[in-house]
Amino acid sequence: MLKVLYGLKNFEGKSKFKTWLYSITYNECITQYRKERRKRRLMDALSLDPLEEASEEKAPTPEEKGGLDRWLVHVNPIDREILVLRFVAELEFQEIADIMHMGLSATKMRYKRALDKLREKFAGSTET
Repeated sequence: MLKVLYGLKNFEGKSKFKTWLYSITYNECITQYRKERRKRRLMDALSLDPLEEASEEKAPTPEEKGGLDRWLVHVNPIDREILVLRFVAELEFQEIADIMHMGLSATKMRYKRALDKLREKFAGSTET
């Protein structure tokens, strides 16, 4: 929230405020995810107790959990973000392009290809 308040003076109005806010939130989430991933790898590397590692239960994979994650695991992370921003956040393509720092046509093409890939992958799973 502080990044938004401090960055408010830099908001130029070239895009909608909602798009600007999503962009800050998206970038901050990516940064936090990377920090946590690095921290987790460091902790794993420093873990010297093999019994502790062996006793930990394996976390369920997204395919085992079901839901939206079960479908989105089959597309690459950038395409996954585009699909989530389109379907979950209900953003327009131009807003998604601004948030992802991509061109409008590239955003639309990645969206279309991701949907085509999911349709192809799961065409048989709906027919029983």
